[in-house]
Amino acid sequence: MRVTSLPPVSYDATAVRPRWADLPADLRAAITARLGTQVTWATPATGGFTRGFAAVLDLAGGDRVFVKAADLVEQRHLSDWYAHEAAVTALLPPAVAAPRPRWTLTTAGHYVICFDAVDGQMPPLPWRPADLDATLAAWATTAAALREAPPELVAGGLPAMADLAREDLSWWQEITAGREPLPATTPPYAHPLVGELAALEAQLPGHLTAPGLVHGDLRVDNVLIDGRGAAWFVDWNWLCHGPAWFDTVTLLVTAYASGLDADALFARHPTGRDAPPEALDAALAALCGYWLSRAAAAPTGGSPHLRPHQRWSGTTALDWLADRQGWR
Repeated sequence: MRVTSLPPVSYDATAVRPRWADLPADLRAAITARLGTQVTWATPATGGFTRGFAAVLDLAGGDRVFVKAADLVEQRHLSDWYAHEAAVTALLPPAVAAPRPRWTLTTAGHYVICFDAVDGQMPPLPWRPADLDATLAAWATTAAALREAPPELVAGGLPAMADLAREDLSWWQEITAGREPLPATTPPYAHPLVGELAALEAQLPGHLTAPGLVHGDLRVDNVLIDGRGAAWFVDWNWLCHGPAWFDTVTLLVTAYASGLDADALFARHPTGRDAPPEALDAALAALCGYWLSRAAAAPTGGSPHLRPHQRWSGTTALDWLADRQGWR
């Protein structure tokens, strides 16, 4: 087993969010009225990298819900994401392990979405075998359910992962073309490898043309393990057309960091068996370029932990690729 590498801040402690008491009084009153009962306790979501409100609300009578809210003006990008998430999760096939929305509300200058609450926790790192097994099993079931895209889910239009790869996952190619600088976050051993990284990255869009839908952001902080040990997937903002093996790669970056045999896990997984031979290397090259480049950018208005996590993710993906390629 390799040495374990942990992120600079635990994924369950990255969020900087308003608490229930911090919300405007008229917003809290409107949410309470829609719930039809009083909120007796609010447990904020401590993971994530945005500043949107997100919390499990305990209600008088014993029910529990998960509520998100974002300002329609100051957080317009976030309120748009929440509205898209509500539309997507309402139409996911029954076999997909994801919380479903109960209702949405536009009130007091905010967009609000209320989900069924999952009585679960984010898996800690390093991965525990039972948590990872449950997550990979649930992802196999979810991927199978999304292999044939439900017509009602795609009727409104969803992006193609191949197009997103060309637009957002081509940083090494931009660097070799002289349009972007080499990120200061790039480990020294990779400086002479930029050409090889760009060549691998350029292959990715061609590997992403298989039918089906992909979560688009499958990371450990978008997984919940419930009291029965079953895995659930949250934050469906980036659903797009593409092959499920790509999400398996993004998920297994943290398995590699946990000292596990990520190559074997990918090869054994049903989605990994569908991947073209060079797909894993192409995805790792593109992902590490994206994460390292974004990590070198200016701080965002979201969590201050985002850039350090991007640097850690990019370095981890690059190290996994380097091990596969024999670069170090």
